[in-house]
Amino acid sequence: MSSAERSKDETSTHFGFEQVALDEKQGRVDDVFRSVAKRYDLMNDLMSGGLHRAWKSHLISMLRPPRNRPFHHLDVAGGTADIAFRCLEAGGPETHVTVLDINESMLRVGAERAGHRYDGRIDFVTANAESLPLPNEAFDAYTIAFGIRNVPRIDLALAEARRVLKPGGRFLCLEFSKVDLPVLDRIYDAYSFHVIPRLGASVAGDADSYRYLVESIRKFPTPGRFAGMIEDAGFKHVTHRPLSGGIVAIHSGWKIS
Repeated sequence: MSSAERSKDETSTHFGFEQVALDEKQGRVDDVFRSVAKRYDLMNDLMSGGLHRAWKSHLISMLRPPRNRPFHHLDVAGGTADIAFRCLEAGGPETHVTVLDINESMLRVGAERAGHRYDGRIDFVTANAESLPLPNEAFDAYTIAFGIRNVPRIDLALAEARRVLKPGGRFLCLEFSKVDLPVLDRIYDAYSFHVIPRLGASVAGDADSYRYLVESIRKFPTPGRFAGMIEDAGFKHVTHRPLSGGIVAIHSGWKIS
């Protein structure tokens, strides 16, 4: 890579299939999620045929929040609180979840959904995954579901994840991946590029945002490359587990010390 190419790589990134200035991406991602916040959960059901519920339940089964001791959990990019609710239901009365998202519209939906069901056990924080306003070694676990691919500087988010985890803490990431089954890959591509934007237009009134979300999946690193990024951030025993023929994968890593 030439010095000019390296300089471009350090100052630009992708927004779907479009190349944009690195500092521009976050604002554009915010606009996407502000637009779709109120219909986000409904669209997840429609787009995945309800499969996202099984994927999230699988994530929680790997997390295994304890029922008999304090457990402090951080869910990043967790706006509508789907993961948080599952964690609170699976854990004991001393399980506490901090839901963190950069987008206030998404957090507002999560807080409305929570109501007073989990008073004292859940809080909502507006912040950037790349710079968490949280103390070192404060959490037993960190999850991020369908959010890491929207972060402009993934390496910074991973470093922050490790910083806020206690020694022995676990990092879990549920993210779209690379379909690895013949025929299914072609069906999935056709569905993604032709059906999902139309669903977005008819249900959420926004085809462009869902076109971006589909494109962002294709730009996300392969499972092996993303596992390498997690290792580079200092996590150990890094693994990835494909689900549904590779449509999604759960990435896992541990902070050993």
